[in-house]
Amino acid sequence: MRRVILLTLLAMGLPTAALANSIDFLNSGGTLSGSSAGLTLSGSTLIAVGSITGNDLGTVAFSTGALASGNLQMGGTFMAGGTFTITGNGANGVHDGVIFSGSFTGPVTWTLVTTNGNSYQLSGTVSGTWFTGATLNGTTVAETVNLGSTFFVTSATLGKGHTNIVTSVVPEPGALTLLGTGLISLTAMVRRKLQLPT
Repeated sequence: MRRVILLTLLAMGLPTAALANSIDFLNSGGTLSGSSAGLTLSGSTLIAVGSITGNDLGTVAFSTGALASGNLQMGGTFMAGGTFTITGNGANGVHDGVIFSGSFTGPVTWTLVTTNGNSYQLSGTVSGTWFTGATLNGTTVAETVNLGSTFFVTSATLGKGHTNIVTSVVPEPGALTLLGTGLISLTAMVRRKLQLPT
C-alpha cells in the first residue's frame, strides 16, 4: 500500500504538459523599415482579433534587436531585444487599450516564405503581459507579412500581416490536486478489486 501511495505522490509531482492556446490577429498597411540595426513596423492597422473583424480595431507594432546574421532580403536572424505590441481601440467589442505587449527574449528569425507575392515571417519568443494582467513567459509570436511584388530591402508598405500568438498555460495547483485525488481513488478501487476472491 505504501508503494501505491508513493507512486501516486510521484505522479502528482511530475511536470504536467502545458496546454497551448493560440490567438490570431490580422493587420494591414503601415511601414516596415529595416537596417542592420533591426526591423520596425509602425502605423499598421489591426483589422481582426480572432473572429472579430473591422476596418480599424487598433494597431500592431514591433521592433527587433540588431541583425546578427543573414540579410533583410533573403532572411536572417536578429538579436534579442525589441518589442511587440498590439493595441485595441474598443471598436466591435475589442479591448480598449494594450491587448498584448512584450519583449523578444531570444533570437528573432526573419524568413522569406514565398517569392511569389514576397511573404516574410518574423518569429520569436516573447515575455510580456496580456490585457488581463496575466504575465506570459515563453510565448511564441509569429508575424507573417505580405509585401506585394517586391523583395524587402530597407522599407516597404505592408500589404497584410497575420500575427499568431501561441501561449503556454500551466495548470493551476488546484487542478493538480484534483488529479492526484482521482489517481489515489482509482488506485484504491483497483487494489480492492484485485483482493476480492473471484
